[in-house]
Parts: sequence; structure tokens; C-alpha cells
Amino acid sequence: MLGHFPTGIVAVTAMDDGAPVGFAVGSFTSVSLDPPMVGFFPDKSSTTWPRIQRAGAFVVNVLGDHQREVCQAFATRGGDKFRALSWHPAANGAPVLHDANAWIECDISTVTEAGDHWFVLGRVRDLAVVNDRNPLLFFQGQYASLADRP
Repeated sequence: MLGHFPTGIVAVTAMDDGAPVGFAVGSFTSVSLDPPMVGFFPDKSSTTWPRIQRAGAFVVNVLGDHQREVCQAFATRGGDKFRALSWHPAANGAPVLHDANAWIECDISTVTEAGDHWFVLGRVRDLAVVNDRNPLLFFQGQYASLADRP
């Protein structure tokens, strides 16, 4: 049933002890406009989430449909996810991925237990739209795209 709900895909990134870290997230959402806040739900078994939490700040990179390989790299456990990627640091030091559709720089506000996941609430510090490409979507176990976009 839940596979019938399409989701956008983002890469959440941070710096941990001078090394870039990140993972793919399909549970990203806008929470509040005033003050601007966003949220996502990392799995409690994630080995990357504790590193992002330790950083205290992160960047949400909104992936475009041209970035399936980027998503696959960030959806994999372990390895150097940044090896073949271009990026630059946001003001908080977290990686902003080259050619992402948009990025949102955040500080961690709260982390709340939510079953087998955590709910991370982030306070938005800065953001930018980089390009107007279609978003990367996931639907019924596979990547999907917008067919009827004006």
C-alpha cells in the first residue's frame, strides 16, 4: 500500500571530523514556513545518521531525475559516497552536491524517537534553487518521473 505513494528523494549530507558523510532519504518533508523548518526520518540502524547528528548541522540536497547514480551511491551502506562527486561546502561546512536541483542548509533542532526511526527536525538557515529540472521520484519500488510537467 505505501508503495503507491510517490516520494521525492534527497541526499542529506554533513561533515564529520573533516570527512563528508551522507545518505539518501525518501522521507523528507517541509514542516513549517514560519519559522522555516524541515524534517526527515532516518532508520535507527543507520550508521551514517549518528555521524550527521554529531555534526549538528546538515544540508538537504534535492536530487533531480538526472541524478539516479548519485541516489544509488547515497543509498548504499559504507564506501566513499563522495569519491566521484563534485561538491562545495555550505556555510555550515556540509556538502552541497553539484547539479542538485536545490539545497537547504539546516541546523538540527530536535531528534525524536518514532518507532524504528528517528524524526529529525531541522531549522533552515539558508537555501537556494539551482536549476529547474524534474525531481527524482520513487514510486512502487522504482524510480519515476513527471510525464506531464508543463
